[in-house]
Amino acid sequence: MFRSLTPARGRPGRPGGTAVALAAGLAVLVAGPTVAAASPQASAGAQPVVTRAALDPALVAGRGADVDFLEQEAENARTNGEIIGPDRSAYTLPAEASGRRAVRLTPGEYVEFVLPSAANGITVRYSIPDAPQGGGITAPLRVAVNGKHLRTMTLTSQYSWLYNQYPFTNDPQAGLLHPDWWITECQCVPSATTPYPSISTPFRPTHFYDEQRLLLGRTYRAGDKVRLTAPPGSAAAWTVIDLLDSELVAPPHVRLLAANVLAFGADPTGRRDSADALDRAIAFARRAHLKVYVPPGTYQVNRHIIVDDVTIEGAGNWYTIIKGREVALPTPAPDGSVHTGVGFYGRDAADGGSRNVHLSGFAIEGDVRERIDTDQVNAIGGAMSDSTIDGLYLHHTKAGLWFDGPMRNVRVTNNIVVDQIADALNFHTGVTDSLVSHNFVRNTGDDGLAMWSEKTANARNTFDHNTVQSPTLANGIAIYGGTDTTVSHNLVADPVREGSGLHAGARFGAEPFTGHLRFTNNTTARAGTYELNWNIGLGAIWVFALDRSIEAPIEVTGDAYLDNTYNAIMLVSDWPVKDLYSISDARFRNVRVDGTGTSVVSARAAGSASFANVDARNVGAVGVNNCGSFHFTPAGSEFTVTDLGGNGGGWLAPWLLPNTITCDDRPPVSPPPPPAQW
Repeated sequence: MFRSLTPARGRPGRPGGTAVALAAGLAVLVAGPTVAAASPQASAGAQPVVTRAALDPALVAGRGADVDFLEQEAENARTNGEIIGPDRSAYTLPAEASGRRAVRLTPGEYVEFVLPSAANGITVRYSIPDAPQGGGITAPLRVAVNGKHLRTMTLTSQYSWLYNQYPFTNDPQAGLLHPDWWITECQCVPSATTPYPSISTPFRPTHFYDEQRLLLGRTYRAGDKVRLTAPPGSAAAWTVIDLLDSELVAPPHVRLLAANVLAFGADPTGRRDSADALDRAIAFARRAHLKVYVPPGTYQVNRHIIVDDVTIEGAGNWYTIIKGREVALPTPAPDGSVHTGVGFYGRDAADGGSRNVHLSGFAIEGDVRERIDTDQVNAIGGAMSDSTIDGLYLHHTKAGLWFDGPMRNVRVTNNIVVDQIADALNFHTGVTDSLVSHNFVRNTGDDGLAMWSEKTANARNTFDHNTVQSPTLANGIAIYGGTDTTVSHNLVADPVREGSGLHAGARFGAEPFTGHLRFTNNTTARAGTYELNWNIGLGAIWVFALDRSIEAPIEVTGDAYLDNTYNAIMLVSDWPVKDLYSISDARFRNVRVDGTGTSVVSARAAGSASFANVDARNVGAVGVNNCGSFHFTPAGSEFTVTDLGGNGGGWLAPWLLPNTITCDDRPPVSPPPPPAQW
């Protein structure tokens, strides 16, 4: 979500709680993360351990995106480095790692992965330190296979390391961006506090990780060993390796009968700008009723390519790279942008939008290093009806795909969207009858996948079979208003702060929820995160009535909430509006909860919810933490819980029904054991 995230000065719940300790996060900048002993698996490393979102794949079968790569966590590989984590505290390297653990290498140390299947391409997710004054550094990483040096990758931290309050800064020494906002660290509004509190810098470091892909030059067999070494003399005092993805990349796709961009002057070496050549190829293809083909190469494009009624195919997203710089505009654009950059944009909806656009088989590599919400520096943007976006790799842009409707019938499928400053995808304003399916998202700076019904409602849209991992801010999947919405068969893991795995929010000026809102057969892992401004834990699924009541039925069926940091389910209204807005009809059925740090259900609003066949185990606190709207009346809570039967595990005890007050504003956390087969 692009938003002004002004912290709540009146928080839900009673005042209290302790200030957040920044020591761990700040130590990352100085001496690297704290170290834990290596696990036996990491020491042995004889057999490859394949995971999905750092889980046994059997736990998430049928959920999330179908992808071509296999994931291996560094902490399960052979290493002479040291495992960091687990840790779920904001501002620490382990917290932003997949599975909340990673491997820290000092110069000369390595981590070695055993290939689980034939592969000729790898993706390395890593972090290296920032420059002392910000802006990032580069450092080498040696890649060897079966003991033979193959390549040296050049890692960079130029696209990571943000600091401070929203919308963040690249300057680690910056003072508070908003001294008039309430902050948890001092439990105060600094500009209204005498004496002015001492705020250490760097303040709130975040967005530590980046990733790079590498073609190995030949196909290696299952059982071959890929060793990543931080070489002696590296400029990086430490290199953290989070994971390795390996895959067998198919040969380049060739389209002979097409408008080949090389014939129109495009430069596949990336030395000359190819934007005008792409425009010429698109214009010719439209006249000749041909597709546009972009063969293997790197093509420099430093502005938007406007697309309408055209098909553009690359040779595959490992081979065809559209890469550009972020360019400062001499004067702000009418939409408020002060920069432009590489991106494929439909025409503005106010100008009728675009239709019949089909983009596939290429990568877009941007150059966005800061968050400026007025900038249109997204990989895909504008309005595109009756269109498809398939098989793209989107990297280092502000948002991967930001659609400004009204528009209808877009299909976004089989894309990889990673290392974004903001959202991976947002359906913004009047997007209807559209599908987002089998996309893989990792390391967004805001919501992974979002629908935002600002001013005009979205309707009849579906997010299905997507994987979202490690959003550093906000939610994995977020729905802000709209009509007849379905969120199904998704896998969401490791949100870090101020968000949840799954979110339904009446906020940001969104139109009301109407019709149905269905969350069906989703799995979250290590969600239920920490809300910085309120200083409380959220739920793996979080329903929030901020701007208005949520009166449409919310139907949650078949979800699984695994290893929840705090609650599995939270229903809340903000403190200043708790007596105005309610959540009246939430329905949970056939849900499994395996592990909560606190409760299965946290109710901090007026309203009601029903539960049928909801099984829970390894629950850290009272099953239902029912605060209602905090009036603590003799009649009980303002939130009513209905037991429809079949609820297992003892979490919904009779004494909790229908509205027993059990309010513990900030209960102690009991970390659950790892999830297992039910």
